[in-house]
Amino acid sequence: MFLIIVIALSQGYPRLVFATEETAARAAIKEWRILWSESGGIPESVPAHREDWTETSAGASEPSKPHAKTSAWIHMKIPEITAASPGILIEKLHGQQVAVYADHVKVYESTRAYNYELNHILLPLDKELLGKDLHIWLETARDHVTIEGKILVGEYHDLLNQFVKSNLVDIILGSAFVFIAFVMLICAIFLNRKYLIAVLSLSFIVLSVGILVFTYSPFLYTIFDEYGHIYTHLYDISLFILLPSFSLFFEKIFGLGWKNMLHKLRKFQVVYSLFCGLFLVVNQLASNQWFDLYYFFSVQVMGFVMIIQFILLIGSSMFYALRGNRDAVIFNAGFAVFAVIGLGELLQFFMTRGSYNLFLWKWGIVSFIIALIVILGRHFAKNHEQILQYSKELEMFNNELQRSEKMEIISELAASVAHEVRNPLQVTRGFLQLLTGKAEAAEREYLDLALVELDRASGIITDFLTFAKPEFGKDTLLQISEEFKHIEGILAPLAHLQGGRITVDIPEDITIRGNSSKFKQAFINIIKNSIEALGEEGVVHIRCYRQQNQVFIHVVDNGEGMGADVIARLGEPYFSNKTKGTGLGLMVTFRIIEAMDGDIFFTSRKGVGTDAIITLPAACE
Repeated sequence: MFLIIVIALSQGYPRLVFATEETAARAAIKEWRILWSESGGIPESVPAHREDWTETSAGASEPSKPHAKTSAWIHMKIPEITAASPGILIEKLHGQQVAVYADHVKVYESTRAYNYELNHILLPLDKELLGKDLHIWLETARDHVTIEGKILVGEYHDLLNQFVKSNLVDIILGSAFVFIAFVMLICAIFLNRKYLIAVLSLSFIVLSVGILVFTYSPFLYTIFDEYGHIYTHLYDISLFILLPSFSLFFEKIFGLGWKNMLHKLRKFQVVYSLFCGLFLVVNQLASNQWFDLYYFFSVQVMGFVMIIQFILLIGSSMFYALRGNRDAVIFNAGFAVFAVIGLGELLQFFMTRGSYNLFLWKWGIVSFIIALIVILGRHFAKNHEQILQYSKELEMFNNELQRSEKMEIISELAASVAHEVRNPLQVTRGFLQLLTGKAEAAEREYLDLALVELDRASGIITDFLTFAKPEFGKDTLLQISEEFKHIEGILAPLAHLQGGRITVDIPEDITIRGNSSKFKQAFINIIKNSIEALGEEGVVHIRCYRQQNQVFIHVVDNGEGMGADVIARLGEPYFSNKTKGTGLGLMVTFRIIEAMDGDIFFTSRKGVGTDAIITLPAACE
């Protein structure tokens, strides 16, 4: 923005003064006369006084152009004002060729060999010209002589400031979009191929929109008129890139559309944009001989293609939004503003046969671009969350696989070795009992110790056999409250020895199917561990409830608790917090609960306690 102003200063424009003091007097010209004439190049002099001038004014409908007339004269009076350096600002005057005459002397002329008729004319005036005649000659292909803006006479510096301020929005918006697009293109180099196409398509959308806004502004054509053909070519090329990029972005975010309609539209747009781009090159090489045909394809046909695209994308985004797609809701919010404004302006453009000047679309495009960036950001965030979720699931599956492999190895080992080991142990125990009866008192102490250790080894072998093949026998209907009455009777004395107690809160009507002895074995192991973790005045609270087809049993204690690293290893063979523990008790418990189609998991905090949660399928009623 500042670079353009500096260049403008170097081109001979007076200093821009954004003053805060009271502005000089100014006046607006609201009435003028129009005279149609034949085109023969820019006239050297104004026409003589005639009676066939048509009176008109600002806001009134402009008189239609007669057949075969391509140029017109506009006559008005320059108002007399008090100004040190007077000037005149003519806003939005349409004409391919324009000349301005003050007091019958030509003071400005512009001849454009490119398709851009919008003129903003800012001229300094001598004080002697105030109150004199002002004639404007223009050549236009439009059906009306159109002056859409104001004609102001006032202090030249104030008018220049007003002109610059009124066009700064276009320059700032266009520059910002181009900058954002280049940043996105640089970032796209480092992206994964999964996101590359979406980011590149959005980058081209933002870049194209930035160039469209920038090159559509009258600021460039007013200050740097000699480069106008470059601006118009950039405008057309940006439009050719925008439409297929837009469809590609929508396709990558939401899919191919109903019966691949959006995918087919995008392919057609790519081919048609390439055709228009090639036609642009051919027309320039032919010195603009094919301009009328090029205008038909690149403006009129392209306009209808844009309307079809808007309708399809609005319909598709509404369909996805109704199906609960939040990205589609955001897309609709931004796109609705842009599409309604763009569609309305396109219809107005065609209804007025090209006499309407598109200017509102750039405001709708801002909200739409923001919506697209938000959607792409949500897409990145969603994919990042999915990657994290996949990583967690992969870690969980890996741990479960390792555990399953360990359990399988132990199961095979237990099944093949346990029986062979138990037989010699039983024989050895029998002979030791015989020796105990005949041994001396001193020797009997050692023999008793050997028997205790043999019984301990036999218990471990029994656990191995239970783990390897938990034989349940015949399943029966188990009433949870009755089962825990027996379990409480067995373990209550142990809890009292630890200085704690057991409380049970189980409804009478909750039942499951299973083997009573195995059920008791599993919960005795769990509750026994809770009792051993208690301190003084500790409590083991057992509660049970049913939710739908699942029975939940909680064994909660206020003991010493465990850390997360310990909880993660519960159920592993030979892992135990107890000095003489083997870890086989919980391993067997896990296997029994698993065989009953249940699950078990623990929550615990150091110094607070542990909650063992067991879920089992409820008995069918």
